[in-house]
Amino acid sequence: MLAGGGTAGHVNPLLATADRLADLGHSIEVIGTQEGLESRLVPDRGYKLTAISKLPFPRKLGLSTISFPFKFLAISLRLRKRVREADVVVGFGGYVSAPVYLAAKIFGTPLVIHEANALPGIANRFGSKLTKHVAISFPSKLAGELIGVPLREEIASAEGYDIGQARVELGLDPSKPVLLVTGGSQGAQKINRVVVEATDKLRAAGVQVYHIAGSGNEYPEKISDGYVRVSYCNSMELAIRACDFAISRAGAATVSELTAMGVPALFIPYPVGNGEQRHNVAQLIEADASLIVEDKDFDVEFINSELIPVLSSKKRLKEMGQKMKQFGKLDATEKLVTMALGAIK
Repeated sequence: MLAGGGTAGHVNPLLATADRLADLGHSIEVIGTQEGLESRLVPDRGYKLTAISKLPFPRKLGLSTISFPFKFLAISLRLRKRVREADVVVGFGGYVSAPVYLAAKIFGTPLVIHEANALPGIANRFGSKLTKHVAISFPSKLAGELIGVPLREEIASAEGYDIGQARVELGLDPSKPVLLVTGGSQGAQKINRVVVEATDKLRAAGVQVYHIAGSGNEYPEKISDGYVRVSYCNSMELAIRACDFAISRAGAATVSELTAMGVPALFIPYPVGNGEQRHNVAQLIEADASLIVEDKDFDVEFINSELIPVLSSKKRLKEMGQKMKQFGKLDATEKLVTMALGAIK
């Protein structure tokens, strides 16, 4: 049983782990919600999704604080039959995971926790107190085995794909450098707007742009000389392989995919939340493997004065790419599966 959901940071490693377990002959059930990305991605991948109620931890005192423990326990108890039938529960975080963790503890099913971010979420901080089987992706305050983020097989094996062919398949010139822009599956309005405004400057510098604007973006899809804009990319491994540099948020999955393939980036941490994205890339910035800028400071002038000089230097790009590669972890899926099967024994 795999539990997790909400964002790509939880769902992508869950699916990578599910695929590997399925390859080994194990049956899979996923516990998630109807609201998160898992509601679409899990069934699309061919796995059974059992949806439970999303119950966020209360952050302020009030009536919800009083009722929360009872609702939380009720959800856990309703999972009794499913959890007892499972050989192991592997959780990836998100609110949906916490009651599954408690159910595993109550009914004696082995529990494994995977934390994708450098700054652990509430659910995994709670779950880590219920088991000794904990895996982490970045240096973290959460005690666990450092394995990285489980990556889809397509990403892990994409290094052998020809760069020129990848660019052709994306509608780009195989001989010119490529900047990949992505704000995540839902897009990032600020990143989209600034990149669109800077397109002419990038084109004048000889840089092609492959722009994944996200499903919620306001811009229509477009293909023109040296600029391709799509709402969603079904072959992210192709896009990463085709590029020399990326502009991206700093979610755990994206950071791990870029390091695995040795692609340096300008990271723009999501300005809302608990700041985990800045922690995800701290070691990369310290090693000069990538760049970072605050969301409020990212504008056309920054691209012109700070980014284009980097994109114009083959030597700098090569050096940064080599440093990124040193942080890549291609065997995280295998290590997490080994931990899960070991927990059963």
